[in-house]
Amino acid sequence: MTPRIYTRTGDEGTTGLFGGGRVGKDDARVEAYGEVDELNAAIGAAIAAEPVPRIDAVLTPIQRDLFSLGALLATPDRDAMQEQLAKARVGAERIAELEGAIDDGERELEPLRRFVLPGGTPKSAALHVARTVCRRAERRVVQLGRSVALPPLVVVYLNRLSDLLFVLARVAVRSAGATEATW
Repeated sequence: MTPRIYTRTGDEGTTGLFGGGRVGKDDARVEAYGEVDELNAAIGAAIAAEPVPRIDAVLTPIQRDLFSLGALLATPDRDAMQEQLAKARVGAERIAELEGAIDDGERELEPLRRFVLPGGTPKSAALHVARTVCRRAERRVVQLGRSVALPPLVVVYLNRLSDLLFVLARVAVRSAGATEATW
C-alpha cells in the first residue's frame, strides 16, 4: 500500500513534534518552525521567479539550512536538538559564509543613501518578500526563545539571512540593469 500524505492525526488541531509529543498547531514552537518553512518556500519562489545563477547558487544551500533549522525548532528534547544542530552543519562557519556573501554583494552596490522600495525586477521583488518573511520568522523564534532554551545561533542565522536577502535583492536589480526605486 502506498503511504498517504494525510494521516488524520491533526484533525483536532494538534501536531506531532520530532522526538515525540503533541502540541497545538498554534503552539509557539509550531509557529516558529512554520515561519521558517514559509521562508524556505519564499526563497524557492525567489529562485523560480527569474533565474540569476550566481544568486541562486547562494540561495539553494540556504534552503537546506532552513530545513535543518526547522527540524531543530521542531525538536523539544535538548539533546536531540543538539544532534539536529550538529547534523545541520549550521554553525559559526556558516554564519561567516553568509557574512562573506553579504560583503561580496555590497562591493558591487552603491552605498545606501535612502530607503529602497521593494520591487525592481521579479527576482528582486521575490527576494524582498523572502526578506520580510525571514524577519517574521526571526520574531517568532525570538518569541519561542523566551519560553524555551534555543541555541542562539538560530536567531543569528536568521538575522544574517535577512540582511543577505536584502543585499541579493539589490544585486538582482543591478544585474538586470534596472534602477532601484527609493523613498
